[in-house]
Amino acid sequence: MASRLWTRTISSAKRIVSNRLYSSVSIQQKESSDNFKERIFTQEHVQLRQSLQKIIEKDINPHVEQWEKEGIFPAHEVFKKLGDAGFLGVTKPTEYGGLGLDYTYSVAVAEELGNISCGGVPMAIGVQTDMATPALARFGSDALKKEFLAPSISGDYVACLGVSEVGSGSDVASIQTKAEKKGGDYIINGGKMWTTSGTQADWMCLLANTSDGPAHMNKSLFCLPMKLPGVTIAKKIGKMGMWSSDTAQIFLEDVRIPQSYLIGDEGMGFTYQMIQFQEERLWGCAASECMTEVELLRSLLYRAVDQYVQGNDVTKYASMCKLKGGRLAREIIDKCLQYWGGMGYTDEVLISRLYRDNRLLSIGGGADEVMLSII
Repeated sequence: MASRLWTRTISSAKRIVSNRLYSSVSIQQKESSDNFKERIFTQEHVQLRQSLQKIIEKDINPHVEQWEKEGIFPAHEVFKKLGDAGFLGVTKPTEYGGLGLDYTYSVAVAEELGNISCGGVPMAIGVQTDMATPALARFGSDALKKEFLAPSISGDYVACLGVSEVGSGSDVASIQTKAEKKGGDYIINGGKMWTTSGTQADWMCLLANTSDGPAHMNKSLFCLPMKLPGVTIAKKIGKMGMWSSDTAQIFLEDVRIPQSYLIGDEGMGFTYQMIQFQEERLWGCAASECMTEVELLRSLLYRAVDQYVQGNDVTKYASMCKLKGGRLAREIIDKCLQYWGGMGYTDEVLISRLYRDNRLLSIGGGADEVMLSII
């Protein structure tokens, strides 16, 4: 008798959870629709988002639960679907397969990616589109773009970013990995840590020291194929959140690449990569008691994008958005989890996953303390 009563109670609770989640999604979709009315968005933005929404609903969200359990998602499979639809090259040059659109379209896509039911998959997509490939697209040679950028835009290649190291996270200037010229090649020694998509990537956008000069002027960016001799995936790192996304520690021992794999000019790697960090995407969610702050942040974000599209320096605004976005996401999600009570601490509701995954927003891509120093 007691067992049957307990079973009915659990079933009832699950129905309540399902109804609440459905209501939450409905509200989110209405707010997403309202955002289409913003000055920086047009009907073309709406159509782009609707196309992405179909992919998310059909090819991504139905599989997230399994990917969370496995601790990895099939990046090549997912990226190929996104690449075929143009979502991995929204702002990239058309001659390499991109759509050639302005950055407002990237913002529209980033907001739509927020409807994926975890943080790991959107993060990996963001690494591919906004961290590992922009420097190549802007400063790389034509040959390098054809070899690495074009297949990354089409989804045939998965890219990862090799910047952080053990002891060198947000403090990029202190990295130890070296690339030394020898004949017509560079010989690379060192290692990278916390590398998103590192176990699946086809190539790495690698930051390495190429001289003994000042810390901000002695670094260069390279395209590094991951199948080369000397590249070792040391381990897949377990994380508190972002379970669907694989994160690796990678060792580099006497890895040889041609000098033509240098992106842009030698010694400019730090500058190139910092430009990409300030263009990083912003993800978030809304709760009713925090909507005012969300709208304030949204206005700042759109202002920054508007200024960026006009060609202005938005370093300060972008840093403010990154700082406030990470903090506000934590605050809102914590309040939402509190609302769910004990149920929010279980794996049966989406909020517990968001709580785990979004903690990274104030660390990854530049910690809060770095953003404050820039501001």
